Amino acid sequence: MKTKKLLLTIAILFIALISGCANDDFEEVVGVCPVVSTTNPIDGAVGVPLNQIITATFNEAMNPATIDQSSFVLTVGGIPVSGTVTLSGAVATFTPNSLLAPNTVYAARIKTSAKDLTGNALQADYVWTFTTGIAPIIVSTDPANNATGVALNKIISATFNMPMNPLTLDGTTFTVKEGSNAVLGAITYSGSTVSFAPSLPLLANKVYTVTITNGAKNVAGTPMASNYVWSFTTVIPVIVTPPPTSTSGLFFGVFGGNAGITNQGLFTVVNGNIGTTAASTLMTGFQEVLTGDVYTITPLNKGLVTGEIFAAAPAPGNATKAATALIGLNAARAAYLSISPASMPGGIDPGAGQLGGLTLAPGVYKSNSGTFDITNGDLTLDAKGDPNAVFVFQTASALTVGNSLPRSVKLIGGALAKNVYWYVGSSAVINYAGGGVMTGNIIANSGVTLSSPANSTNASVTTLNGRAISLVSSVTMVNTVINVPN
Repeated sequence: MKTKKLLLTIAILFIALISGCANDDFEEVVGVCPVVSTTNPIDGAVGVPLNQIITATFNEAMNPATIDQSSFVLTVGGIPVSGTVTLSGAVATFTPNSLLAPNTVYAARIKTSAKDLTGNALQADYVWTFTTGIAPIIVSTDPANNATGVALNKIISATFNMPMNPLTLDGTTFTVKEGSNAVLGAITYSGSTVSFAPSLPLLANKVYTVTITNGAKNVAGTPMASNYVWSFTTVIPVIVTPPPTSTSGLFFGVFGGNAGITNQGLFTVVNGNIGTTAASTLMTGFQEVLTGDVYTITPLNKGLVTGEIFAAAPAPGNATKAATALIGLNAARAAYLSISPASMPGGIDPGAGQLGGLTLAPGVYKSNSGTFDITNGDLTLDAKGDPNAVFVFQTASALTVGNSLPRSVKLIGGALAKNVYWYVGSSAVINYAGGGVMTGNIIANSGVTLSSPANSTNASVTTLNGRAISLVSSVTMVNTVINVPN
């Protein structure tokens, strides 16, 4: 009995060995049957990227003539997906002609018409399925699409609905253009937001187009389904005519309201007149060059005034000087009102309160937040060849120029300091750390400070090419040179 069973087993094995694999016309060919050993994606895979290339690896090299669009198909809901089929040795590849649909089940099939090099056919269709991932989308942008009045120092950003792979967000996938001109800048990514910081301020009254391409991918490698494009328009400056007649009556280079003017240091020079409606005792640290009159000077605090000093008694102040100071105060008040938002409406905020690093054309500029800062770089004013070009800056509260580093206001294109005006609702602080060159007529309601006491014993001179006028509070300066424009 045992001998019969052994002979039967040997016979079955022999028949299997010589029978081989059936080809498509059912002729027997001796050899190994081709089978699919691995696939990419694997069967049942989820979250598959939309740009996935589908591959099937056989256990042996296959006949290229039998691996094509008819034997390797990809379908969704029974509908074929167009693509290209190639073979390299034992690996068959299906490359879709377009991105796959997000969150969709796909079925891949290798048919029995696929044969190996000796003509052996796949014994049964090999089918596997996979599900694509959810494509990342942009849920918000800043600026918004079609936004107008965008600040010239705007950082452009887009927020996705999921975390992204930051390596796919670069200068090739995130571009900003003005017409055909590419904008240079730095790209950063944090959380789910990508940001573009232009290297230079944007141009005024220009349309910019921003594109994030479908090369941007999430952390799973799933790309955006399509490019995302939006545009915005930068601010339009309000051009003004030459200054109102009331500004031409400004008499003082420095005016300390009814609270006086204080100087510290030995390097202060005011090339013009200074005044206050207060008593002369509130004018400290000055000597009038023409008359030699002194106003509370000390060995360490002595500034020179090349014009005249006007204050009320006691001497060297007197009633006549006090009357002249009052005339100057009224002229300053009139100038202050003439450049106010009420008199010159429509001012724009090109840098969202930050003027540092900008180059501006003539016009009216008003801070939306109520403060203007020049701390991120110098401000440049370009008159574009017009010597009568006027620049008016309006802030309801404070003006701050410089921080730990001095900042300057520079003039180009024929711009003149006398045609630059600063309307300050409260106080102005100019280069508290010392140094820098400020430009223009500062008319503040509640005080002007130039440099700080820390600079009183060094030669870090702060320069103002313009005027420092406070309607109510005092003006303080430390080693400051003021050149009053004609």
